[in-house]
Amino acid sequence: MITFHINGREVTVKSAGDSPLLWVIRDELGLTGTKFGCGIAQCGACTVHVDGHATRSCVTPVSLMQGRSVTTIEGLDPHGAHPLQKAWVDAQVPQCGYCQSGQIMQAASLLMSNPHPTDADIDAGMNGNLCRCMAYVRIKKAIKLAAGETAGVRA
Repeated sequence: MITFHINGREVTVKSAGDSPLLWVIRDELGLTGTKFGCGIAQCGACTVHVDGHATRSCVTPVSLMQGRSVTTIEGLDPHGAHPLQKAWVDAQVPQCGYCQSGQIMQAASLLMSNPHPTDADIDAGMNGNLCRCMAYVRIKKAIKLAAGETAGVRA
């Protein structure tokens, strides 16, 4: 059994230690906002925060979560009021929506470390988060919109 915090609450899970965190989040804990994309940490759809850092949950064994803190898209702001969530709507980013939770979690990590990123910073920070709909221009616009509102906001 592995005990950790997810979205601010302590949980104890029974999954095998080598189970990917993604499947524990989705199947055992019932939080389905985090998506399965490629299964090899190359697309970013499964991005969550572990102790505040963007992490690909599809390749992260749940055994590494013992005593740690995980934040999923559901925990970023349960009411959808995080500056990035609002900016995503304002910039009309979603199309199919499949990559959105991973994109937002990666962007939140970027803005925590760099609250006012340049275009180059955004390109580098979001590199590896793929969007099948090619909404990259709107993703960048949303990150810029949110950048002015994120001062002091922790994900």
